[in-house]
Amino acid sequence: MTELFEEHRPMLLGVAYRMLGRAADAEDVVQEAWLRWTAEDRDDVREPRAFLVRITTRLALDRLRQAQARREAYVGPWLPEPVVTDFGPAVPDTAERALLADSVSLAVLVVLESLSPLERAVFVLREAFGFPYGEIATALDRSEAAVRQLAGRARRHVDEGKPRYDVDPAERRDLTERFLSAASGGDLGGLLALLAPDVRLVGDSGGKARTPRRIIEGSDKVGRFLAATSIGAAELYELRFVEINGAPAVLVLADGRPDTLVQIEVRDGRVQCVYIIRNPDKLQGFAAPDGP
Repeated sequence: MTELFEEHRPMLLGVAYRMLGRAADAEDVVQEAWLRWTAEDRDDVREPRAFLVRITTRLALDRLRQAQARREAYVGPWLPEPVVTDFGPAVPDTAERALLADSVSLAVLVVLESLSPLERAVFVLREAFGFPYGEIATALDRSEAAVRQLAGRARRHVDEGKPRYDVDPAERRDLTERFLSAASGGDLGGLLALLAPDVRLVGDSGGKARTPRRIIEGSDKVGRFLAATSIGAAELYELRFVEINGAPAVLVLADGRPDTLVQIEVRDGRVQCVYIIRNPDKLQGFAAPDGP
């Protein structure tokens, strides 16, 4: 019983996190799924994976509806809780890795916030994990035709909202290093050379740290903000490269504690979007002494 559940745990966590955008909530949902699994008469369970996905999805839907109401009162822009991504040997195929990384990216998770809970569930199960429509219909207690309609609407909405560009990981890492060097040194000229004209800066602190309360747009405004704040100034902070949500990011530590997480989106060799996460609740997973 335990081995069977543990075999499916990574997938269940993946489903719950993509639906909720918060690792702690995903862990809670999977724990509740475990409790229900142990209480179930498994003689009636013919397909354990389908049964566990159904439980997890429905629990995540309930929590997502509650979370959406709370987010209406969130202070400033909201970003998902970042998670370290390491798909490991279980996902050896490059194409599959790319799909999983894209489905968990900050940009896609932000777009998913604009979907209805049911659309988000269908998108995650279908696009990220490739579940058949019939299996999704059973999990959501909907007809297959209704699920196909939900999937179509969700796919169109995500395609309209997500960035349409592919970036070589090495190029993104290189641009991240150059961006960080200019930002930490307060080099406005260097920043303007890296920022796209329509760049956006999204800061998430939940009102618990200093970040812009609104999204900043335009290279001049974003560049001046970054130059003035000198994020990650070498004499004040320790910097550590990490991979979060399928892409490189920089973790800024103050006195050994996570202070800021910075990630950039890249298009045509320029920084298209800057994500800055300073909400301490969302950085707790990086607080281990030996690093994330």
